[in-house]
Amino acid sequence: MLIQRSIEIKAPPEKIWPFLVKPEEIIRWFTSIQEFKYASRRRGGKGTTFYYAEKSGPRVMRFTCKVTEWEKGKRFGFTMTSGPLKKNDQIWYIKATPTGCIFTAMLDMEMPWWIIGRLLELLFFERMIRKRVKELLINLRRLAEV
Repeated sequence: MLIQRSIEIKAPPEKIWPFLVKPEEIIRWFTSIQEFKYASRRRGGKGTTFYYAEKSGPRVMRFTCKVTEWEKGKRFGFTMTSGPLKKNDQIWYIKATPTGCIFTAMLDMEMPWWIIGRLLELLFFERMIRKRVKELLINLRRLAEV
């Protein structure tokens, strides 16, 4: 399932960037994340690994990811290397505008459980995730525009 959503933010890209890469800032706007930490001494750049725990309903899902894209102030992408989903690739873009920036979140996710997972995506998860992404982007805008 591919989900892409954008939001206009009245703040420059350099104010948004820390919200994407600093653990203490990520959990402020990505409120379902209970824990985020880098898995090695390296704290940035392509190839960096990190771990996060995200609450989804009554359960906590644990993910290990590897950074696939890192263009400071513009682009942060990662892929899941271990976790409960079959696929979880995300790219977060920041595009400067005359009044601030446009932030875009692109998620490419796939549920496990073969055909049952696909049916659950279509009937339930996709709508739920789209709604959640919209809420998260509004959180990010609220925090960045302060």
